[in-house]
Order: sequence, then structure tokens, then C-alpha cells
Amino acid sequence: MSLRLVAIDLGAESGRVILGTLAKGRLSMEVVHRFPTGATEVAGTLRWDVVGFHGEILRGLRLLADRGVRPAGLSCDSWGVDYVLCRDGEPLVAQPFQYRDARTAKPFAEVVRRVGAPAIFAETGLMFMGINTLYQLADDVRRRPDLVEAAGRFLNIGDYFNWLLSGVPRAEVSLASTTQLWNPRRRAWSGKLARAIGLPTRLLPKVVPSGTVLGPLRGVAGLETARVIASCSHDTGCAVAAVPAAPGDDWAYLSSGTWSLLGVELPGPVVNEAVRAANCTNEAGFGGTTRFLKVLVGLWILQECRREWERDGGPSDYAAIVRLASKAPALRSLIRPDDARFAAPGDMPGKVRAYCRETGQPVPATPGALARCVLESLALLYAEQLRVIAALSGRKVRRLHVVGGGSMNDLLNQATADALGLAVEAGPAEATAAGNLLIQAHALGKVRGLAGIRKVMRASFPTRAFRPSRAARGAWDAARARFADLPR
Repeated sequence: MSLRLVAIDLGAESGRVILGTLAKGRLSMEVVHRFPTGATEVAGTLRWDVVGFHGEILRGLRLLADRGVRPAGLSCDSWGVDYVLCRDGEPLVAQPFQYRDARTAKPFAEVVRRVGAPAIFAETGLMFMGINTLYQLADDVRRRPDLVEAAGRFLNIGDYFNWLLSGVPRAEVSLASTTQLWNPRRRAWSGKLARAIGLPTRLLPKVVPSGTVLGPLRGVAGLETARVIASCSHDTGCAVAAVPAAPGDDWAYLSSGTWSLLGVELPGPVVNEAVRAANCTNEAGFGGTTRFLKVLVGLWILQECRREWERDGGPSDYAAIVRLASKAPALRSLIRPDDARFAAPGDMPGKVRAYCRETGQPVPATPGALARCVLESLALLYAEQLRVIAALSGRKVRRLHVVGGGSMNDLLNQATADALGLAVEAGPAEATAAGNLLIQAHALGKVRGLAGIRKVMRASFPTRAFRPSRAARGAWDAARARFADLPR
């Protein structure tokens, strides 16, 4: 007998309502509804239109009801750090900010100066980024005290929609762990940091483990029997749970999309001065695991280039862009994707060309050459940072599993294998949605733990293997040395 489940997968560019069917140890998926989720500019700020997103989610669920589909469960996952201030009886105190809004630069510097980076890291084990929830909330406390006073709690994005759908306000641990307010060793909110930024502790929601059943779905006629489940509310938590790795600990993962999440799965957090200095992070994973990783820039740079090219009448289809890149000369120009200039939107092709010009390299003259520069530079960044992760975690990494949208980019996958000198297994692209669905299946007693989830993944989705090219080894050795000398 088949089990039907719904994943509501929210990304920085689009959201989707996905129907999953688990039957005979295999998972199949169907996108029922897709909608845009890009930031909305309001009075010079970047915000998320969560009211609009909620309407689109309900539209997707009603499409299922109209078809007579009766899922057993559903769950929402999203990116981390961003949140909604809300209270019982008032689902939206203020329209939430988007993480690329510039508001956190000052509170980030001020909080780190006043509290101290060692003390913050000792509490949370989380890498330092100005976009983290801690600094966004500090900005609210400092500049919007009336909104903080009016709020009853904050909920990160995925948890917020699970609340709207179930009426049960809970923070799921994988998403809570992205806030830099969560202590991974005590498995509790950090009251010390909340007090340090003046945040009322009443705003800290109750935290539940991954795979917690919250309650029945509300507000969609015909779907009343569905249970709302906090799977992993963080999209990367879902994706890592769904990595189709064979038993063993000799593998690393790369969740490849707008961001690149590169790391290893550990039984517990690693919190020490060397980890802080390397700006690695400890995030909660499914089943009590720790996702020990680096949050790196991902396909954001290429996405921004595509937007510029599309506006100017150039190539706008990712497959076409990759084909053009594959015809361009290899390893001609390199950038540091983690250079601060590439973090903000706006004229990304111009920024790439300027970086190459400033560093005395050939300036990419065509979209294909520029895209190849970006993709090969990302591969070299992965190689550099995986060495750091392996050393700090004590893991011997023999293969890399790439999941997410970037797993479909064969040029990037081959470049990554060449840069690392390791085997790369690419796929599935839909690991986040699959992980969401299978954690729900675990919560409903139909799949047993991580081992069961990964067994279903291996049976359901093929992967593609990429091996380092012996012929290109010398060129990539030289490229790694050039990359290490680039300014950032």
C-alpha cells in the first residue's frame, strides 16, 4: 500500500508544493504547484512576501484536494536565518526582512565587539555571518522596539508556515540551529546571547526534534486527515538526510544551489578555537547528527550574471550558459567567489571582469568565458575548504556527494572532481524535497531512521559518477596554486 505525503519546499527563487508517493521501498515525486519567492523591495528594504507565499501554498494544497488526493502528512522546509515576528491571534506583526538586506552590518559588528567572537562561538558553534538571526534580532531590538514588544515569538520561515498550517507554534531543531542563538551541546536556546542583545526570552519558541508530528492540517477542505510534521524545517537538513550515501563515514556532501553547503556528518558538534578560526559551523541534522560544514557562496554569482544577460538580451537558459562555458578555454581566469564584492546583487558580470582585471588575468569577454571562470573558481573553492573540513573533523574523505540543483551541472561536477582529486557522485537534484518527504515517512513509522531514508534514496534516484581526469591533473595542480594566491 502506498503512502502519500506533501513537501512544501521554499527556496530563495521559487517555492513548490510537491506530492510524494512511497511504495515498495521507492519514492516518486510530482511538482503540483510552483510559484516565485524572490524578495520584494519595500521602502528601500528587502522583504519576504510571506502572506503571498501562504496563499500560493494553499492554492497548491487545494489543487491536491480537488484531485481527490488524501496525503497522510505534509511539511514545509525553507532556507535558514530569516524569521517572522508573530503572536497568537496575529500571524504577522511586521513583514519579514530578506537576509540580503543591508540592515545587519552595524548590529553584527556591534554585537561581536561587545560580546566577543570567542564567547558567541563557545555558546553556539556557528559560523559568523552578518545575516544570522542573532544580528537581525539585535537590529529589531535596537531599531524596532515597538514591534518586539508587540510580538509573542519569532519563527523561522519553514516553522512559520508549519504553524499557519497546524496552529502549533514550534521551532524545529535543524532550523533553530541556523540562528546563532542555539547551543548545540546543551540543545537549548542560549539565554546568555538573548540577554546580550536585549531579546525578551518569551520570543524564543519551544524547540522540537526533526520528525515531530505537530497536528492536523487546518484550512483546506478535504485534507483534514493530513498531519503537519516538522520534518527538517531547514532545507539543508532535509538534503543531507537524503544524501544517497552507502553505509560508512568516508564521504562528504555538497548541497549545491544559490548557496553551497559543504561538509561532513558527525555524531556531535566540534566547538574549539581552530573551528572558530576557520569559520566552520555546527548545525543540527536529522537523528541527532551534526552537520559540520562551511556555508559558501554557490551558484548565486552565476544566477546574478544570468539576470544581467537576460535583461540585455543575452543567454538566459542555464543549460545554454553551461554549453557556452564548456566551449570556452579551461582555467584561463579565476576569481575568489568568497570575495565580499560578490555577495551583493548588481552588475555581477562587471564585478567578475573587474576582479580579473585587478589581478592581472585575462578578462572574460563572453558569457561562456565568464561562466566558465565562475564555475571553475567554485570548484577550487570547494577543494580548498574540503581540506579544512576534513582536517578539523578528523574525517578521511574519499568521495563527495553533490545534491541539489547544482548536481545537474556536469561542467561544475567534473571541475569539482578535478579540483578535489576525488570521485564525485551527483544527484539527486531534488534531495531537499525527498528528504522532507522521507523524514515525514519516518515520523509516521513507515521508514526507519537515516539508514532507512538513504536506502530508499539509493533505490529511487540514480546518480552520475565523475572521476578526476588524469590528463588534466597538471593543469588543476597549477590552478590550485594560482587560486591560493588570489586576494579575497
